[in-house]
Amino acid sequence: MLDWRTLGRQPWEGKAAVMKILLVEDSRFLRLATERALTTAGYEVISAGDGDQALRLAREHVPALILLDVMLPKMSGPDVLKALKQDPATAAIPVMMLTSLSQKNAKQFEKDGASSFFEKSDAMLGKGPDSLFAAVDRMLKKCNSSQ
Repeated sequence: MLDWRTLGRQPWEGKAAVMKILLVEDSRFLRLATERALTTAGYEVISAGDGDQALRLAREHVPALILLDVMLPKMSGPDVLKALKQDPATAAIPVMMLTSLSQKNAKQFEKDGASSFFEKSDAMLGKGPDSLFAAVDRMLKKCNSSQ
């Protein structure tokens, strides 16, 4: 069975390419815990702690997915999202907005170009259908099937 995290592997390559995720989170604790959990799940994770760094890293690494916190220093998550979608180099990268706010902002995020929305919770780093991993899995499968 084909593992969607290893798409892009060439027949002559010994090791499969791993999906790269840009994690943008200003909380050091959440950033490190999420990065560690995603890495353990088999992803390559690049992390940013603010909006300016997120834009720079997105252009530099062109990840398969961006997990973008809403409340960020220097440049807010919604402003980062708008900048990503206006830049031809990053416009096609799917963005999942991460927030501790309710879903009241989901429609605006989608209008601004977000591919999906994930509400932070105590269980987000756990396992199961409501976890961040399940949401990332669904998003990457959806993106790969539409290509």
